[in-house]
Amino acid sequence: MKTKSPLTSEYEALLEQGTQASDARLVEDAKKGNREAFGELVHRYESRLQRVIGRFVFDADITDDLSQETFIRVYEKLDQFDPARRFSPWLFRIGVNLTLDYLRKKKRRVWAVLFTDRSVDRWIETPDADPRPTQDLQQEVRATIQQIPEKYRTVLVLRDMENFSTSEIAAILDRKEATIRWRLAEARNRFQELWEIRQRQN
Repeated sequence: MKTKSPLTSEYEALLEQGTQASDARLVEDAKKGNREAFGELVHRYESRLQRVIGRFVFDADITDDLSQETFIRVYEKLDQFDPARRFSPWLFRIGVNLTLDYLRKKKRRVWAVLFTDRSVDRWIETPDADPRPTQDLQQEVRATIQQIPEKYRTVLVLRDMENFSTSEIAAILDRKEATIRWRLAEARNRFQELWEIRQRQN
C-alpha cells in the first residue's frame, strides 16, 4: 500500500510528542472501526513487510501486491487477533504464509539476491586472493541456497537476513523456539555441506 489514511488529531498529537500509540491500542481502536488507527499500523510495518516479502519474491510489483493482500487479510482477521500476544509476529505470519503459498502455487523458488555480501561472509570465508569476481561468488552462493528445503531457508532468511529474534520467528511460523533453533542450525549446516560439494566440483 502506497498511501495511508490521515492520522486523527489524537495520533498526530502523540507523534508530535515523540510517543507512539502501542500496537495493542491501535489494534483495539481498529477493531472498533477506526481506520486511522489501522492506517498507522500499516505505516508502522509496511516497509519491513515489503522487505521481508522481497527476500522471497524478486519482483517489486508482486511484492507490493502481496504486501497489500497481507494488510487486507490482517484487517479482515482483526477479530481473530489475540490481544495477549504481540501484533507484529501475527502480521508477519500472515505475510510469510501468503508469500510461501504464492510461491508454491506458481512452483517458483526465487531466491536470487537473498544474501548481501555481509551475509555471505557469515558462512564462507573468501580468501583475499580469490580471483573470482564478487558477482560470480554471489551467484554460486545463490545457487547453493536454492537447494536448501523451504522450511530451513525460511528460518534462515528471517533470522540472518531480517534479524527477527528466535521468539519472533517461532510466533511467525507457529513453531516452538527449539524447533526454530534446530532449523536454523540445520539450514547453516546444509549450506556449508552443499557449498563444499559445489567447490569440489568446480
